[in-house]
Amino acid sequence: QVQLVESGGGLVQAGGSLRLSCAASGIIFSMNAMGWYRRAPGKQRELVAVITKGGSTNYADSVKGRFTISRDNAKNTVYLQMNSLKPEDTAVYYCNAGRGLSNYWGQGTQVTVSS
Repeated sequence: QVQLVESGGGLVQAGGSLRLSCAASGIIFSMNAMGWYRRAPGKQRELVAVITKGGSTNYADSVKGRFTISRDNAKNTVYLQMNSLKPEDTAVYYCNAGRGLSNYWGQGTQVTVSS
């Protein structure tokens, strides 16, 4: 059974930082591309950042220079370091694991940035 369990969300003031974690089980973690997505109230889910199995990264323009995605294959965990947070970063953040046609999602963690 595949499980992606996010943690680290919460309430933070604008300009602050949070670090999200996603612990994976039931997959060969090192063979999966891992991503973070978010869904803000009233909006569609959007890609925030992705890291390939080889370690290449890609970011949404809105978070470039502020967010950093990383992975620890030994711990089956992907991270999202979020700095200089803005109120518009408020959303539910979801972890995603992808390999070929397989695609898995976590349950999400709420991030709220107050102004």
